[in-house]
Amino acid sequence: MSDAATAPLPYKIARLRIMMFMEYASRGVWIPIAGRFLSAKKDQGGLNFTENEIGYTLGVALAIGALCSPFIAASLADRRFATQKVMAVLLILGGVTQLVTGYQTSFAAWFGLSIVYAILFVPTMSLSNSLAMSHLDDPKQQYPGVRVWGTIGWIAVSWVFPMIWLQTELKFQWLPPFFTGVDVPMKMERMIDSVKVAGIIAITYGAFCWYLLPNTVPKAKARSLALWSTFRIYGQRSMAILLISTLIVGTVHTLYFVQAGKFLAAIGLGDAYIMPAMSIGQFAEIGAMAVLGLLLRRIGFRNVMLIGAGCYVLRYLIFALHAFLPLSVIVASQALHGLCFACFYAAGFIYVDRMAPADAKHSTQTIFGLMCFGIGPLAGGMLTGSLAKWCTTDTVLNYSQFWLAAAAIGLAGFALLAVQFRDESAADPATEPAAAD
Repeated sequence: MSDAATAPLPYKIARLRIMMFMEYASRGVWIPIAGRFLSAKKDQGGLNFTENEIGYTLGVALAIGALCSPFIAASLADRRFATQKVMAVLLILGGVTQLVTGYQTSFAAWFGLSIVYAILFVPTMSLSNSLAMSHLDDPKQQYPGVRVWGTIGWIAVSWVFPMIWLQTELKFQWLPPFFTGVDVPMKMERMIDSVKVAGIIAITYGAFCWYLLPNTVPKAKARSLALWSTFRIYGQRSMAILLISTLIVGTVHTLYFVQAGKFLAAIGLGDAYIMPAMSIGQFAEIGAMAVLGLLLRRIGFRNVMLIGAGCYVLRYLIFALHAFLPLSVIVASQALHGLCFACFYAAGFIYVDRMAPADAKHSTQTIFGLMCFGIGPLAGGMLTGSLAKWCTTDTVLNYSQFWLAAAAIGLAGFALLAVQFRDESAADPATEPAAAD
């Protein structure tokens, strides 16, 4: 294997694409259906967790891992060890944790192991971004083309797993996911197997990181205090407003992943089609990623991120009107998720990369990732149980009321970004026209 400094750029980009594919495949195989099998009754093969327990398992545990993430990035990847080696160790240990989790049946075991898994896995989400950008000549233009392979990975596993493991007697059809079949008996038990598959993918991904990713050595001296310099960066107006907006958006983002699978089942979508339906958002994300660089050049970071934040509000308003809309419209509205993620999260990571100094990029990205995947999910995980309880009458969750409340929260994040955010990144006048604030 050639060193990252001398390897041809196409070869490096190919490895970065595989990295993103596996990073998101290891999550996409189980997260879209987690709320479904965690909430299903035990006589159906599920785990019968309460709304609060699901929120803690999927939201709070993730947040605890994200809280630890900046210290891992600052103390290891930015200061002492090659980034790809740090990722490899974290992923292999996280994969083993997932394998063990897949055999557990109690909330206590799931919650405890989910915390361990999150502490190990969450740092890789930001480290994969910063590693990719450190090997690209023009991250603003090239990063979307690399990151989109994470979306492809998510789609691949979310389609293949249900077809192989949740259905039999497959037949071709013209509509996505292009195959239909008969549900297997005790499909909830087999849904839980997705966690074990996620563990296997993570272990394989860890080995790939160790042996095949470009070498990415620390750029700062070990004695430097990365976190202090990182916190100073977030003292700038645009970075502070971005963090607060991301907290709000991250909260409603979590509500989607906790409730969407159950919501789609409740309004009549078959279990085997939940993951393919939710993957429509990932298809839309591919298209959004393809034009993200162009959008950033033409309308600027602020307007692109406003599109992403606004799509959260629009999607939840459509969900809230589900009683008046055909199921096909609700399923099609999943496409808004692609704009949500690409225009807000991906654009945000690129903006943070432009604002961060070279010797603190990992830790600066990780602080942003902490808000995206840590504090936001913590708030969302704690909120989902209370909000669901508030919207429940006679054991029936009023999803119209639930999603309307989510839209209102998202609107607050959109308004803050619209009124207060100003792009403070250094634009290259030779390549970028000035974007209106």
